Amino acid sequence: MVDYSKWNHIEVSDDEDDTHPNIDTPSLFRWRHQARVDKMDKMESERATMDAKLNANREAMKDLDKKMAGAEDTKKKELKSKKTELKKQKEKLEKEDATLKKEERLTPWNVDTLSQPGFEKSVINKTAEPEPEPDTEDKWVNSYSDFVKKHSKEMQQFAMFSRHDDSERFLKDHNYLVCDNGANYLSIWCVDLCVEEKRSLMERVSRQVIVLQYMLQLAKSLNTDPRGTIGPFYAKFKVADKEYAAAYEDEVKSFIERVEGRAQARLEAAMEEHEREERQKRLGPGGLDPVEVFESLPKVLQECFESKDIGALQGAMSALPKEEAAYHLKRCIDSGMWVPGPSTGEGEAAEAAAAGGEEEEEEKYEELD
Repeated sequence: MVDYSKWNHIEVSDDEDDTHPNIDTPSLFRWRHQARVDKMDKMESERATMDAKLNANREAMKDLDKKMAGAEDTKKKELKSKKTELKKQKEKLEKEDATLKKEERLTPWNVDTLSQPGFEKSVINKTAEPEPEPDTEDKWVNSYSDFVKKHSKEMQQFAMFSRHDDSERFLKDHNYLVCDNGANYLSIWCVDLCVEEKRSLMERVSRQVIVLQYMLQLAKSLNTDPRGTIGPFYAKFKVADKEYAAAYEDEVKSFIERVEGRAQARLEAAMEEHEREERQKRLGPGGLDPVEVFESLPKVLQECFESKDIGALQGAMSALPKEEAAYHLKRCIDSGMWVPGPSTGEGEAAEAAAAGGEEEEEEKYEELD
């Protein structure tokens, strides 16, 4: 059976009692209510005081235990005496607390204590408006640069998570990372890691890139803020939808292939840039590349330059037709492979080489190693 005895002493309403005709009923009700409120305030004050005393006693005991752990033997006796006093104080306070709890329990319910509000505020869900995208390239660059400066460490931290529960918890605490800039940052980092041949790390980061891209795509289809798609995205993963998981894995695989292609293109571009810089450094006084000029020379002239034999070189030049010898000699001078003597111009050098290379002309030429 249900015990209804606890309802026997409830001060539910002040206007249920009969009063004498000569007594002002409203005034009596106000007086009763005020007396009841004052009593409740007094009990609340006593409760707060009791809780404060109990907390103070507990803290004093903790501090005393810490001091005793590192105290000397002579000091420990004094501390033990204090601890005994604190224990006695604790026992006294616990008795007073028990008495107060009994008084609180026996206090009749009334209109002020019969019920308590379940909610003190109302919350109305509202669809978050998506943030406006930059309308110019300069604004996009500035937006991305600001994002990287502020959140690069957080993005790298998110990229290291392998469990979806950890990722979901982190993104809910840092929902501003779910944006185009976040996905772009991780994508670029994947290419960097691939160039550095850190494939295992690149594959882990790639999976988080696809997570962000899925959320961005979901937000676009729902015309909502991407930050509001964190929960729905991971909820679908937790359902273990095989088709959804398979599509996700396919996207990860395709993305990794694109990253590898982009990394290869970046390496090739870097090699081409390096070759251009090296060629620029090699250019001779006439703006020609000595490597290209050497490869264009007849075989006999190449052998003369390789052996560094000036006499053989002059002989080989004299054996060529005059115009061809002058052509090759000029290209050698413009590339820095052949340096005319200080008193000999290009024309004179060409004529001397074509004429047979007399002994006195040998001193007018120097070879550039």
